[in-house]
Order: sequence, then structure tokens, then C-alpha cells
Amino acid sequence: ITRNKAAVEARLNATNQALAPHAGGLIEHWSDAHPDEIRDDQGISLHNPDTEVFMRYHLAGAYDSNIALLLTVGKTRLGSYQKLAEILRITKLEGKDLSTNLEFHYGLVNWFIGNNINARPTTRFIVPYLTAVGLLKQKAADLSVDYAYQQISEKELASTASAEQAQECSGILSRKQLLLTRPIKHLIEQPHVLSGWLSLNRQAFKVDGKGKLHWKRNPIEVLKESYHYLNMDFNSENAPATMIWDHDHSLLEAACEFYQELNARLKPKDYPELCKTLASKKAPAGIDQAQWPAIQAAHKGYQMGNDILGLLPIIATETGFYDLHVDADLGIHIPEKLFDAELQSDMAKVLVPPPLAKGDEILAESGGMFYACEAPGMPPFVKAGDHFAAGQPLYIVEVMKMFNKVYAPFSGVIEKVLVEKDGTIIKKGQPVFKITPDEKVIIETPEQVKARQEAATDDFLKRLA
Repeated sequence: ITRNKAAVEARLNATNQALAPHAGGLIEHWSDAHPDEIRDDQGISLHNPDTEVFMRYHLAGAYDSNIALLLTVGKTRLGSYQKLAEILRITKLEGKDLSTNLEFHYGLVNWFIGNNINARPTTRFIVPYLTAVGLLKQKAADLSVDYAYQQISEKELASTASAEQAQECSGILSRKQLLLTRPIKHLIEQPHVLSGWLSLNRQAFKVDGKGKLHWKRNPIEVLKESYHYLNMDFNSENAPATMIWDHDHSLLEAACEFYQELNARLKPKDYPELCKTLASKKAPAGIDQAQWPAIQAAHKGYQMGNDILGLLPIIATETGFYDLHVDADLGIHIPEKLFDAELQSDMAKVLVPPPLAKGDEILAESGGMFYACEAPGMPPFVKAGDHFAAGQPLYIVEVMKMFNKVYAPFSGVIEKVLVEKDGTIIKKGQPVFKITPDEKVIIETPEQVKARQEAATDDFLKRLA
């Protein structure tokens, strides 16, 4: 930071969602640098000088995990953070078996923007922060977004006065379903990105003394900003899967124009006051009484189904996400529970679930170089016939100069070691041991998962005012 300029940077590394090194990976596409971006990429994002085709780059697992340094400069600290957030928003880094901390940086930068960009974090901050993000993912996994929208729709239809109104409302709710549920699903699937969204929107709602959620900002505005935040703005040249769909875009733009005109005429101090005005049978000054019922009906239609957006802040309140915040002295208040070592370990596994395995095998949680013992000449951690306990070290994997012990997720007996030699390169998901677990593995059926998610979703919906 200088007198006239402030610089901020993000170090892009090959890591998983819990920031552990992720070996290997092939970069097949990297979007061009933003005009405000200074990118030190070690030549990784070069294009063929003759064809302009992106030159694929393989991230070797035996070397440093650093990919690039992304830096930007602004006139103020906030301006620099906002520029970096925009750079990270539009950056696309794609490939095979590729995992980076891009989402982490995007979420974290927006966490600081939403809390206080002058905060003074310490080395104690990141692991608790990752734990808080893991709790978001864990809670979100309990929800069924489609079921929630179905329940909200049924509640809306039950409040209609006639069959004709019910049919009209049903059509509106059907047309709005994907407009509302697509961004919610994207946020739930990307917990680091959800963290940033929740931080930016922390002033958009409030929870009353009964635990009910109320919007302080118009959900239509929040929805439009969410599509932008997710880099899903409408562009006729983009693939439909990467953006808001054209008919949804038209509906959202019409809603935004409606409220812009309404706000210009009524000049409410906030969204709750606007809603109060719209609930009155008498038209306010400056609006024809004959037009008032049509305006009220349009407002009702545009707000129909928007309650589902409340699922996201409820996830935050249920997990205590906002308890992690910046104090008045610019220090970061970290709730004591986020220092719990067992919770930290559990949430790391939530962020990076172990590969799916059969009940009689243990799979490699990451790629790298396999070692069966602590050091050369020492006995292996386990061998065929050994009984192992939950939490006992099984082997070591070297990933990008880091030696990581891998611990048993449960107890059992080693039937066969499937990796014969130290120094063997293993891949994520590769069977390492054949085992007999002490307890029978119970797998939820799809019906059980569905029932569990619907029950949890019903509990969440009770929080919507």
C-alpha cells in the first residue's frame, strides 16, 4: 500500500477445497487476463504463437503447488479488493483432474469485502475459516432445493382465493422455478463461493426474535446480483449452461425495471416500507387509483416463489457463520468451536470427501508418491494381517514436497497391501488396501436420502416469515 495506490494479490495454487496440495492435473483452458490483472503465471497460460490455441499444461505432482500470482492495483484498499474480486469472478481455469484454490480466493476476498477489508487476520484465521465453510457445506447437503420450491409453491397456491387465481399462480411459479433454483444450487455446490455471497448479503435480511427471516432488501435485486456474482450474466454468445437463460433473463429484467420505476415514484426508504405501501388498498399520491390493483398484482407475481432465496441465509444462521466476523478493533472474532481439532478435521473431510469405495477396500485420498513407513529402514505402518484402529496412520503420501500421513477412517483388518513398493506413484481413488472392516458399512438408500433431506428442508422452511 502506498499513498496513492493499494495493491492486493492472490496466490493461485494446485490445492483441493480444504487447501491441501492436489497432485497432477492438466490445465486445458485458462481465460485471458482481465485489463486490471497483473498475472505472473510462469508461462502456463501461453497460447501457440501461430494458431493462438491454448497450450495445455500438466501440473507435475512432485513440484511446488504454485500456479500463478494474480495481482491488481487500485486507488484505495476497497477498490483493490473489488478489482481482485472481479478478476476472480470472470477467471475460468479448466482441465482434467484439476483442483485449485480459485474458489477459495473468490469466497475469501468477498468475505473481507462483506465484513471489513481493513481487518487484521492472523495465521490462526484460515483453518477456522475453512471449518466455517465446511459447516456451510454440511448443512446445505441436508437440503433439497427442488422439494423446498415445491413446498413454497403449494403454500402460495393454498393462499389463493379462487381456482382461476390458483391456475394463474401455478403458471407463474412454474415459469420462475429454474430462475430461482439454478443460482441457489450453484451456490450450494460451491461452499467457498457461498461464503462470499453470504458475506456480501449479510445486510440484506434480518432474523427476528422468533427466529423468522425477513428481507431488508428486495429479493429481486439480490437475485439479479447473484447471477452476476456467479458470472452467469446473459450473453447471447455463451453456452446456456453457463448463464441465465434468455426467458429467465427477460423476466428478471422486467421485474428490475418495474421496481426501479416504482422506487422512483414512491421513494420508499427501504424495501419493507415499499411492501407496506403496496399492501395498502389506497393508491399513494402520484399513482392513479385505477392502476393500483394492477401494480399490486405485478408486485405479487414478481415476488412469488422468492422465499426460497431465504434458504441461503438460514444456512448461515443455522451454522453460526456470521459469528466469525471483524471486531471494531479490526481483529477477527473467531468462535471457540472453530478451534476444535476434531471439528476442523471433520469439516476438512466434508470439503473434500474421500473417494467412494467398496466396503472391503481403502482408496487413496489423493495422488502422489506412496510410502509405507515413517522413514527408510523403519517398519511399515501396517502389513497384511494387522488390525488397525480408526485414526491410526496407514501410509504416507508425498504431494508437492509435502509428506502427509493418511489415517484410517474406521477400524478393521488389513487383508492385502495393494501398493508393493515405496516411491510408487498412486492416483486419487486408487485402491491401496484390501480390508475387512470391524463393522458392517451401512449405505443409505436413495429413498432414505430423500426422506432425510425433505425432513431437514421442512425444518428450514419454518424459518421463512
